[in-house]
Amino acid sequence: MPPRFYVPDLAGPNEPVELPDEEARHLTRVLRLGAGDTVSVFDGRGVEYLARVEQAPPGRVVVRPYQSVAPPPEPVVALTVAQALLKGRTFDDVVRDVTMVGAVAIQPLLTARTEARARDTGRWIRIAVASAKQCRRAVVPAVRAPGPFRSLLDDDRSDLRLLLVEPGTAGAAGALRLLQDRSPPATATLAVGPEGGWSADEVAAATAAGFMPVTLGRRTLRADAVVVCAVSVLQYVWGDL
Repeated sequence: MPPRFYVPDLAGPNEPVELPDEEARHLTRVLRLGAGDTVSVFDGRGVEYLARVEQAPPGRVVVRPYQSVAPPPEPVVALTVAQALLKGRTFDDVVRDVTMVGAVAIQPLLTARTEARARDTGRWIRIAVASAKQCRRAVVPAVRAPGPFRSLLDDDRSDLRLLLVEPGTAGAAGALRLLQDRSPPATATLAVGPEGGWSADEVAAATAAGFMPVTLGRRTLRADAVVVCAVSVLQYVWGDL
């Protein structure tokens, strides 16, 4: 398979387009490709083409798309992952992994027990792009700026809103079974807490706002691991696995 490059300004087949600087450097300095080589380009919104390199350094890198490529289908449910910020660089792993499993948006959250500081959103966008390139996904999820949990409760309008809670939380044990009996929603949001979990007040506020508490079972998983497990389980329930 040809190497893939993210080109958000794709105009269509037979329309030459210049690669962004970072992608151009990767093509020329890392992969050492040049004029005449075949690559794949995608716009991050689901469109992908085979393309031929027409111009390489010295100067800018220009490719000409010539054949449409059918990327892997996107999940049935457009899922937003709202994840509390985690300590260190752990949130980088969350962005990488939920991109691979098909999230359409990532909302970093500031919660009562969040210990991490907000980091550079641009870095997370680059990680999402790299992850989409690696897994051959043609859609790059929207990575939003960190925001308070309360804003998510007030503003989210997804058809289904889920709050991932710890084992033993009242009312959460049978939620997955209830979802299996329903038709998949068009849109959904999954909210995941920080290392210390949600506060009692946050669980109560989320439930009052229409979020359904859900748990994965009897074991407590790391905050950076549980989100990928949860998305995978939801995709199975919705018929995507």
